[in-house]
Order: sequence, then C-alpha cells, then structure tokens
Amino acid sequence: MNLNDTMFLFLCTLLVWLMTPGLSLFYGGLVQSKNVLNTVMQSMSAIIIVTFAWAIIGFSLSFSKGNNWIGGLEYFGLNHVGFDISTSIDAHIPLSLFMLFQMMFCTISVSILSGSVAEKMKFIPYLIFVFIWVILVYSPVAHWVWGKGWISQLGALDFAGGTVVHITSGVSGLVLGIMIGIGKKQEKPTPHNLLITLIGGILVWIGWYGFNVGSAFTYDKIAAVAFVNTVIAASAGAFGWLLIEYKMKKTTSLLGLLSGSLSGLVTITPAAGYVSYISSMFIAMIGGIICYIVINYTKVKLKYNDALDAFGIHGIGGILGAICTSIFQSHQVNDSIQNGFIYSGDFKILGIQILSVITVIAFSGIMTFLVAKIIRIFTPLATTPTEDRTGLDQLVHGENAYFYGELNKFNRHIKN
Repeated sequence: MNLNDTMFLFLCTLLVWLMTPGLSLFYGGLVQSKNVLNTVMQSMSAIIIVTFAWAIIGFSLSFSKGNNWIGGLEYFGLNHVGFDISTSIDAHIPLSLFMLFQMMFCTISVSILSGSVAEKMKFIPYLIFVFIWVILVYSPVAHWVWGKGWISQLGALDFAGGTVVHITSGVSGLVLGIMIGIGKKQEKPTPHNLLITLIGGILVWIGWYGFNVGSAFTYDKIAAVAFVNTVIAASAGAFGWLLIEYKMKKTTSLLGLLSGSLSGLVTITPAAGYVSYISSMFIAMIGGIICYIVINYTKVKLKYNDALDAFGIHGIGGILGAICTSIFQSHQVNDSIQNGFIYSGDFKILGIQILSVITVIAFSGIMTFLVAKIIRIFTPLATTPTEDRTGLDQLVHGENAYFYGELNKFNRHIKN
C-alpha cells in the first residue's frame, strides 16, 4: 500500500462528498421558498440511499469480476472489501477506499438527477426510485466503463465520469422529469435566493477538484494535468456562457456565471487527464455556449420538463465532453492512450466513443422509464395540485426553511 496515494485519495473522497451538500444548496436557492427543504432533502437523502444500495450490491455489480455486461456478487454486502490493494485499478490503494471514492460518484449522480424533478415529485416514491436506479442503471454503466466491461474493452475513454455520472444522471433526469411533468403546467424556475445558490456552486466547484484529480488514483503528472484542466475549464465554461448570454440578452448574470462554470466542469470531466490545456479551454468554452443554447432555446421550443436544467447542463455537457475526448485526446499528454481524431485522423476512435455515448443514453432512458412506470403502478409519482400550491416543505416535512411570523407582524405594523 502506498501511503501517499492513499492519503491523496482520502482527501479527494472528502472533496467529492462535499459536492452533494453543495449541489443541494445550489438547487435549493433556485426553487420557490416553500419548496427549499424538499429540494435539499432530495439531494441530501442521496447520501443515505446510495450508501445502502452501494454497500449491499451496487459496488459489487460495478467492480467485481463478472462478465462484459455486469459484475458478480464477490463484493456483495462489502464482503472481501478491506484494506487489501484494489485490483480494479492500477494503483496502490486499499479496496475499501476505492469503494468509498466510487460511492461518492454514485451519490452525486443521484443528486444531479434530482434537479430534473425538483418541486414536482413525491418524496417517498423518489427514494424508492433512487434505490432501484443505483442498482439497475448506474451500476451496469459503471461496470461497462470502469469495471472492465464491454465499453472499456472497446477502448472508449471516460477519465472521471462524463458518461458514467453525467450522461446517466442527465438523461435519467430528463426522462423522469418528462414523465412527472405530463399534465403539469410548465413553469420557469423562480429562484428565491441566489446567494444560497452561489454558496452551493462554490462548494461544488471546490469538490470538483477532488472529482477529477482523484480519478488519477495516484498523485502523479496525470493528476496535475487533470487539476490544471479542471481549473481552466471552469473559467472557460463560465466565459462561454456569459459571452453568449450578453450577446442574446445584453446581461451577464450570477446564475449564468455559475451555470457556465458547471457546464465547463462537466464537459472536461471525461477528458481531464487526456487532453492539453488549450484543448480543455476550447472544450469547456464550447460546452458553456451549447448548454446555454439548449437550456434557453431548445428547452423552451420543445417544452420538455427539466426543472433545474440537470439535463441541459449535465446530460448535454456529458455528451459533448465524451465526444470531444475522442477528438482531442493526446498521447503526448497521457502516454497510456492513443491520439484522438484531431491528431490521428482515425475515425475508429471517434466512432467507438459515439457508440458508447448512444448506448448509455438509450440504456439510461429506457431503464429509467421502465422503473418509473413500475413504481407508478403502486403509487403516484407527481405532486398534487394542493401540494404545488401549499408547498412541499410544510406538507411533506412539517417544517419551513424560513420563519415569516415576525416579518408578517412587522409588515402589518408598518401598514397600520
């Protein structure tokens, strides 16, 4: 066991854990004040639900020896998961720490997904869906890409989760959001507190360094490359978003800065340890621009339900980033990979990456639809008109994020 690598991954695991509370605040500030706690609970409950699902069977299905499509039951209930060196990766770290690091990825995936159904989905059916989704959607895809499954064997690359995390959660969120939104009035989100969103966005931004850098699994030159690329991408994505926002609306918003930075971070995630710094800047800037267009124009035109734009940022960003990886990947940056299309002109590398993206999109979408359809047989998924009017915080959780009693008394006093 390498102590330096172990401590390095331990720190990165804590940083990735921080992303889930951060995203809960990011989403919480974007919804109506009467639904803040429900939105935060959807994200934070991911920590609890994923811990159970991952420990019982998710990790085993993702990373134990099985076949090209799914892992086996060697690690069922975390059996055989101790301080021995992980055999899933080429690094000298304990298998137990590797398991925790990957658990954080699964957790943030669920938290991302919740953004598509914020303010619109009943809480208990949501928890049931999440538990099943981890087992039937996330775990198989993780095995295909990172567990030596068929996508990995084809040669498709995903450094830190563009496909496994962002495409699966973004597409699943879109499908679930559309199913929940049928019959509901499509309304533009009404942020009630952008300062909360800012705090959450900063936490997610910081956590992303652990997300991408930790995926090197050892503190070497590739980790350093991933770190620099992540820093560059966050700024480039924000710049691209603000650039087109100013061109279209003559404004530059705080939410635009945060959304653009997230778009840049998402698009560089699959490529962080594979591309040059200039390529990172270009990929992320294009990501910020395209995500802006999808959210502000495509979504409006097609009128699909994606409450807090989880698909618009994570789904689209993940797809774009995965494809750009095969175009800009560089053997000079990372000598363990081939040169990408822009350097080699090899359509095969690009074709393999596109095939993996299309497959994961289809699998995530179809499985999400089937799981939600089955759950809906036993219990409604969508909130009722009464819940929509009154707010989910008080009706579902019996508490409110804000206490308005004294403020209302003060307002009445001023009027009198």
